[in-house]
Amino acid sequence: MDGILIIYDASRTNTDTITQYSNSIHRNLQLNPTLEANERVNFLDSSIIRKASQLEIDIFCKPTTTDTTISYLSNHPGENKIAAYRYYIERMFKLPLNNDRLHNEWQTILHNAKYNKFPTTLLHKLKHQIQHRIMHATPPPPINAGSNTKWATFTFTSPHMPKITNLFKHTNVKTSFRCNNTIA
Repeated sequence: MDGILIIYDASRTNTDTITQYSNSIHRNLQLNPTLEANERVNFLDSSIIRKASQLEIDIFCKPTTTDTTISYLSNHPGENKIAAYRYYIERMFKLPLNNDRLHNEWQTILHNAKYNKFPTTLLHKLKHQIQHRIMHATPPPPINAGSNTKWATFTFTSPHMPKITNLFKHTNVKTSFRCNNTIA
């Protein structure tokens, strides 16, 4: 397990008791707690901030986080290039951020996009699409257990590849891309 969030009543127990009990359950289980500091604890990619009467959420980036994503000018499928920004924008809207934190995160996304040569108009359009989809979400259709879906993998050689794979759009064949670009 990588992350477990434990909120406890300090008048009834303490960190040492929880840690000792957890570590005694199994010899391969070791709880290494990250404790609250300055009324804040970082958990996964979030910061949980304790206020007098409520908890607030902010986005947390590890000190090793960089602003590098796949460059817009690289020879990769468009879906791969924009995937990081789709994740950042969806996270921004799905976490209960206050207006200041929402604005700061959007500025960070735009900064990263500029650094990686993405047109800001593309990011604004993506932001609008994601916001609209989240606001008008419908429940997903039931999963068809008897589906005969097959997968075909194509090597991405040019931006024209999606036109070829669109031929499979209305079949039971799903497509995915792989790149033969390597560091070497």
